[in-house]
Amino acid sequence: MRKTVTFAILAGLSMATTVGAQTDATASTDLNLREGPGPMYAVIAVIPADGMVGVEGCLDAASWCRVTHEGVEGWASGDYLTAMVEEAPAPIYLHREAINVATLTYEDTTDGSIAAGGAAGILMGALIAGPVGAAVGAIVGGSAGALADPGPQVTGYVLSNPVETIYLDGEVVVGAGIPDGVTLLQVPETEYTYAYINGVPVIVEPTARRVIHIAR
Repeated sequence: MRKTVTFAILAGLSMATTVGAQTDATASTDLNLREGPGPMYAVIAVIPADGMVGVEGCLDAASWCRVTHEGVEGWASGDYLTAMVEEAPAPIYLHREAINVATLTYEDTTDGSIAAGGAAGILMGALIAGPVGAAVGAIVGGSAGALADPGPQVTGYVLSNPVETIYLDGEVVVGAGIPDGVTLLQVPETEYTYAYINGVPVIVEPTARRVIHIAR
């Protein structure tokens, strides 16, 4: 039996939308393109920083937008997609009315879907939103110092030693903060820590608890 629940951050709604032209937007940082509108859906591609997407529309109750990047359709966080508002780039989700972005609803009816009670898990908190736009490099570099470039050995260790994924509200981007309740694991003989957040392995600067690298 199909189960439909009201969309908070993980659930689905019936697929319907107002009809309108796509909105062009730019990714303010490397941004996951996911199968569905939530942190537990699989990453199917990565939109590069400054990469262009066509935005079909966004959900009303959560900051996820249906987009197309280089022919691949999926969902991306509207908090890190920008369009011009009064001659300045602005996050499209917060300014979707001014930009005239269509409002979408969504229903996931697959057997393992969140809406169907599949492998949904429980959100353990929320990521502290990362910076938008060109400030990403400056903020991460300033807080992490020499740790900003972990190098292939650290990345290889993190990929070779996976741990249970923790799901947090929001999207994983460089510069995002990890809440105190999340345990960070040490990379041996280094100052780096790591965790698997929303299905993505991340390397974290332990003092500021900010993501400095996403291992892919």
